[in-house]
Amino acid sequence: MDEINDDGRGAEFTEADFERQEEAELSSLEDAGIPHEADVPSVRPTDKPFRPDAPLYRLRLAYSNETFLADYDGDHIPTASLVAVSTRYGKDLAEVIGTVRSPGSVSVSEIAHIERISDEADLEKARVNAKKEEEAFRVCKEKISSHRLDMKLVSVHYLLEESKVLFFFTAETRVDFRELVKDLVGIFKTRIELRQIGVRDESRVVGGLGVCGRGYCCHTVSDKLKPVSIKMAKDQNLSLNSMKISGPCGRLLCCLAYEHSFYHEERRALPPEGCRILHQGVNWKVIEVNPVSSRLKLAGDDGRYLYLPGDRFERAEGRWRMKEDAMRDIEQTAPPAHTR
Repeated sequence: MDEINDDGRGAEFTEADFERQEEAELSSLEDAGIPHEADVPSVRPTDKPFRPDAPLYRLRLAYSNETFLADYDGDHIPTASLVAVSTRYGKDLAEVIGTVRSPGSVSVSEIAHIERISDEADLEKARVNAKKEEEAFRVCKEKISSHRLDMKLVSVHYLLEESKVLFFFTAETRVDFRELVKDLVGIFKTRIELRQIGVRDESRVVGGLGVCGRGYCCHTVSDKLKPVSIKMAKDQNLSLNSMKISGPCGRLLCCLAYEHSFYHEERRALPPEGCRILHQGVNWKVIEVNPVSSRLKLAGDDGRYLYLPGDRFERAEGRWRMKEDAMRDIEQTAPPAHTR
């Protein structure tokens, strides 16, 4: 394919040029440098030292779908109960989604303390706040439009016992929202905090159905957003079609990271693509590796193609080679016949 330069000369594009262009387009699906909501660094009261023998509960904040650990001094709390707990924004209600027996490597500073099980007054306050959030969402959207700000409002949240309203939004770049904050303070007569989150965080908060027909992984499976790279898709032999490997958020599918460790470990036990192996006078090149079936496709310099299981190869002195009996009962294609 040719392109005409400004000076009238043709510029020839090679296959490598197209590969670089495709790589650049796919790289845009990886996470950009937009700020993300971090894990909840819970505020632990100084008068509540951590007790290693106390049961740990995993809690979820409904407005952000974030989860974190917390302990409690009282009796066992049933799953699905609402509790009052301190978070980085202030005291709020969180849902108990289960107990944790082995939390792993978690620092004490990341473990919150449940102050009490919610009472009827807390639940009534939450119902009132929910109605106020709907009105605040409508007002904020109108103000964003009037100020012509390039931002998308995602959610609004009133804290349980704090005179503060949280507004979460997404934007391609950083936004100067100082005038917007002034308007909101004048309307709601309370402290206002605007938080910019990433597009993946938006999917985690809002939820929805993925291409698989199930709920978004970030909303239903895990709220911890781990980096996902194009290399993960390549290692799994997936089609590098941006429509097939990206989610509604416009970023790479979270599920690409779930099985990547399996593919990575399986590939370590097999010759990599591009590896050349000399066997019985023929120079073979590995052109395809299937980690799931542990089968490899090789092309020989004599025109033949081989399909071999992974156990026919071994690594010796830092180099891959075929075993002596590697060619037994093999599936191969003969070299093309010569024609006149």
